[in-house]
Amino acid sequence: MSTAVQNQEVNPVDSLHSASTANGKDPLDSMPLLPCTLSLDVPVVRFTIGDLLTLTKGVIVETACHHTSDVPLRVNQLLIGWTEFEVIGDHLAVRITDQV
Repeated sequence: MSTAVQNQEVNPVDSLHSASTANGKDPLDSMPLLPCTLSLDVPVVRFTIGDLLTLTKGVIVETACHHTSDVPLRVNQLLIGWTEFEVIGDHLAVRITDQV
C-alpha cells in the first residue's frame, strides 16, 4: 500500500517574487496565482485506515523505501522529478535530485 503526502499548497509566484526589474516594479505582481497540489508518493508497510485516523504529531510511520531511495515528486498528479528526504534542524525536507 502506498500513500501520498499531499495537499501542500505551492505558490510558484512567491518563490520567484524576489526577482524585480530596475524600476522597482515586480513583473510577477501582474500575474495571476496558479494554485497546484504538490505530492510525494511514499510507500508504507502494514498501514491501515485505522492507523491513518489515529496519526498524531510525533508518530513514526515505517516506510518501504530505504532512506537513500528517491521519492517521486508530483504536481497536480504529473511527475516532475525525484527527491530524497533530508533533515534540517527540526524539520523533514526533500531535496530535488532529478527532474523529468
